[in-house]
Amino acid sequence: MTEHSRINIGKQHPASYQALLALSTTAEESAAAAGLDPLLVELIKIRVSQINGCAFCLRMHTRDSLKKGENSDRLAVLPAWAEADYFTATERAALRLAESITRVSDGHVPDADYAAATEVLTDEQLSAVAWLTNVMNAFNRVAITSRYPVTGN
Repeated sequence: MTEHSRINIGKQHPASYQALLALSTTAEESAAAAGLDPLLVELIKIRVSQINGCAFCLRMHTRDSLKKGENSDRLAVLPAWAEADYFTATERAALRLAESITRVSDGHVPDADYAAATEVLTDEQLSAVAWLTNVMNAFNRVAITSRYPVTGN
């Protein structure tokens, strides 16, 4: 399939894309207000993008994460975060919840995953993680549907 075979849905309907950008800004502001570390915000975006297979968002948020001071070893083991001792209890709870929300078709955010998050995250943090995850899933779908280019540049 050539790049001309797909339209960029964000450019085709810019008002919708701008609304998604505004929602993303609000979700990030809520995460900051809830006390979530900016590095965790990026880890959530990266993990969701890994699950969805969004190369464009993976490249962008990995770069953003590194610029913010994330450790490359943590990024390397992020797909196996549950098996690595690199992550705090808060990060683990947030990543578990983000994965469950992203894989909603596999079990509608299992009660065990939600309960585990409530043991570590405040209500404000839990809600912020959910919003960040939902927004990232939307961005992944925009990029994947439009086949945003990812080249070796």
